[in-house]
Amino acid sequence: MEHLNMLFSHPSTVSSISQVSQTLKAHQNALSSEINSLELEQAYKPDSSLERMQSAQTELAELFRKIETVRSRAIETEQNITSMTAEIKRLDGTKRNLTLSMTALKRLQMLTTAYEQLRGLAKTRQYRECAGLLQAVIQLMKHFNSYRSIEQIATLSREVSELQRELLEQVCEDFEMTFVKGEVATKRSMLVEACLVIDALGDSAKSRIITWYVNTELREYRQVFRGNDEAGNLDNIGRRYAWFKRMVKTYEDEHAAIFPSHWHVGELLTTAFCDGTRDDFKGILERSMRRGDGGKVDVNLLLRCLQETLDFEQSLEKKFSDGPRASIDTLSSTEEKTHNFNGLVSVAFEPYLSLWVDSQDKQLASLMPKYRNQPLIPADEEFSPQGIIPSAIELFHFYKLTLSQCAKLSTSDRLLDLSKVLSKYLDEYAQQVLLHILQAGGSHGPSLHNAILVLNTADFWYINTGQLEENIKKRIDNDLVPKVDLSSQADAFLGVASAAVLALVHLVELECEGTWREMKNTNWSTMDTAGDQSTYVGELVKHVNTKTEEILGLVGKQQYARAFCDNLVEHMASAYINNIVVCRPISEVGAQQMLVDKYALTKSFGSLLSHHNPSSPTQQAPPSSFVRRVEHSMNRMDPLLKTLQVRPSPPEGLVQAYLIHIGDRSDTNFKKILDLKGIRKQDQSHLIELFGIHRDGSSNEKLVQSSPLLTPLMTTAGMGSGAGIAGMNPGAALTAASGARFDAGFLGERLLSAARDIGNTTQSTEKATINENLRNFGKFFKRDIGGLGARFGKGSADDGGR
Repeated sequence: MEHLNMLFSHPSTVSSISQVSQTLKAHQNALSSEINSLELEQAYKPDSSLERMQSAQTELAELFRKIETVRSRAIETEQNITSMTAEIKRLDGTKRNLTLSMTALKRLQMLTTAYEQLRGLAKTRQYRECAGLLQAVIQLMKHFNSYRSIEQIATLSREVSELQRELLEQVCEDFEMTFVKGEVATKRSMLVEACLVIDALGDSAKSRIITWYVNTELREYRQVFRGNDEAGNLDNIGRRYAWFKRMVKTYEDEHAAIFPSHWHVGELLTTAFCDGTRDDFKGILERSMRRGDGGKVDVNLLLRCLQETLDFEQSLEKKFSDGPRASIDTLSSTEEKTHNFNGLVSVAFEPYLSLWVDSQDKQLASLMPKYRNQPLIPADEEFSPQGIIPSAIELFHFYKLTLSQCAKLSTSDRLLDLSKVLSKYLDEYAQQVLLHILQAGGSHGPSLHNAILVLNTADFWYINTGQLEENIKKRIDNDLVPKVDLSSQADAFLGVASAAVLALVHLVELECEGTWREMKNTNWSTMDTAGDQSTYVGELVKHVNTKTEEILGLVGKQQYARAFCDNLVEHMASAYINNIVVCRPISEVGAQQMLVDKYALTKSFGSLLSHHNPSSPTQQAPPSSFVRRVEHSMNRMDPLLKTLQVRPSPPEGLVQAYLIHIGDRSDTNFKKILDLKGIRKQDQSHLIELFGIHRDGSSNEKLVQSSPLLTPLMTTAGMGSGAGIAGMNPGAALTAASGARFDAGFLGERLLSAARDIGNTTQSTEKATINENLRNFGKFFKRDIGGLGARFGKGSADDGGR
């Protein structure tokens, strides 16, 4: 197509197609003629390709003739050389056969001589020389294994085997007679040399002599402790280990030097003792269960025996920790591997570990009342801001020791059972001990020091519960790892920590009760003008700052200090709203003055976090997230106060102000505004009718059904702050607190009210409900302190609902 476009670049050139065609044919013919002339020239010129091909064929034929000539000459040469060297090859074969025959005859002579000498030395019990000759005889005999078809060689082989058997029997007899007659000390050198003979005889001979020695040494043990019911029962487990220690001392003092160190006789003797003792314990415990005494097994005795066994195994581990030992599976094994005496005897107790786990359950159950009544600070110590309740440290060490003991015996179901017991009493400790301390002060709450100790202890267990879970997962069998979960217990301790934070907030609230009375005693309906902040605001700020500085000086971690300040601001805002209700009637000027007071409180509360670590050289401004949270909490009352600032005349102005600031459709809530402004009942009907007209207008379609700010106000107005929740039973209060979305303003009061009343509740189901809600509260608190106020960063309408 490119060539055609070049030839016919314009439509007018199409008429010249025939001319172009003729030109192309002429060009093609010219090229063909040129090609033909070149082919002829190449074919018939003097140095043509045909001549070169014929010359190459001739040269190849000549080359093949020369190769065939060389090959025939090589075959002829090889035949000549073979005929010349045939006699030499026969001479070489004869020489090689003569050499082999001479070597065999020489070895046979050496074997015969050594055999005769060995017989003589064996009779005179010269075992050191016997050992060397025996090794030589065995090595020489290996060279004649292929000649056993020769009668003389077969006879000699049988004689050598018989001599080996006689030597083994003779050595075993010497050992037996020496030990029976008590002549070990006088004949020790002979026995040492005899062991060299045993080494030469091989592993089976060594296994026989070691087995005989082990059985000899343990014969008395088996007779005393297996044939005697009294001596063999669990009460005398200490006697078993004492007997073994005496036997080991005898072995080390008198017998250890007899046996070569690479035999590991001491470890094999210990292994045989452990195997026999384990089988004895299994039989004793099985017989107890068959007699129906399983429920009457003395758990204390079982635990004492178990502890003695664990100590004994640990001592063996230390004793034989310097090198490898023979396999514990069989005395005849020559395999060497890292020794491990842990569990070798104590495994007999594993099927009965459920009794041990039950005993730990009972022991922990007895500790809870003790911890509950234990002083939080020992008599000889003073309060420390970083202090932890002593019972928590004691419980932690108990858990650590118990877990270690169980993991040595079982890494399967028993360890899982123990983990469930440990998790159960973590819940009990959180509820019966820590939460009990928070409720001990009644309506006044715990003391400051007690609340700080509970906070530190809950944080201690929150951290260590996670580490405890990881520790169990590392030790337990892989298939049971998913069943180990202590996250709910960690959440429970975090719930206690949050309750302790709320208890600290409650201490600040108690300091401010007098200031709130001053606010209530102010006549907010007769004010003429709004000026600077009211006198009660300065007192309130003073009380809050003083108590906050005292509390934050004792709170160690930043996240708890932040949680305290967040909750304190939330509670103060709620208290302010509740006291606004109590101060009715409120005039427009009074509402304006309250708004001024609110701004002053907001500014003051924004610097609460600066009381934490005030001596720090790098004192910084409060985090912007905290300042935003303070503003958000305190601004919750703005719609109420701005609505109260509007005069009732003209009535449309008040209705429109309500629809703009409060923004709901509730007649009841609108009546609450009228009550707060002090409007008489007979004057309210017109306003309510006007409210209904404007509310149902087409321009107010976005109004909510009921305002979250005004709806609960009258519920608490007649009872004081938090009274409605305090009257609930603890289970219901906690359920209400944790079942809904997290409300920092009311959840603390509900939890503390429930905590104060827990002591009056005895039903197990209600206790379980409280514990479950503690965990839920912990989850909310974890989310809250993790975000450090980020949830309030945007100040959305949904946040206002909280």
